[in-house]
Amino acid sequence: MILLNSVLVAFDFSEPSTHALTYGHNLARVFGGRLHVLHVADVISTSAAQFYPDGPGDPEAKATNVALGQLQDVLAAEGANTATAAVRVSPNAAHAIVDHAKKIHADIIIVGTHGRSGVSRLLMGSVAEHVVRSAPCPVLVVRPSEHEFVVPEPVTTAARI
Repeated sequence: MILLNSVLVAFDFSEPSTHALTYGHNLARVFGGRLHVLHVADVISTSAAQFYPDGPGDPEAKATNVALGQLQDVLAAEGANTATAAVRVSPNAAHAIVDHAKKIHADIIIVGTHGRSGVSRLLMGSVAEHVVRSAPCPVLVVRPSEHEFVVPEPVTTAARI
């Protein structure tokens, strides 16, 4: 029997990650598990921090608070108000996702992929690929043109006769 008590969705505000969130929300609901949604923000260099209108302060803390607010808005729109939202700042998104999965004892990680190939994949790398290679649990990778799962209406014995 498969138990999904803890479902982690990596979310970067892209279309593929929105599809991944839909999958994660539905899996958590069907299995009665807890939905965790993680956004990994990039590290803000100290030279870029000087361009913040309120002064440099702590740009990573400001970026984290803004991203957390936006993430909670997305979760509310998805109807996943009970999900646990988290934002981490890291130069390596895949490493942060795997570490968070270990921390929450995730039973599955769901991540969207942009489906890049060739030179663009070589230059930009693939967060999904790195997560698959180092995750402590199964990983569901949702592609931009993912297959929609359709659940048919229940058929009763009387209807089949």
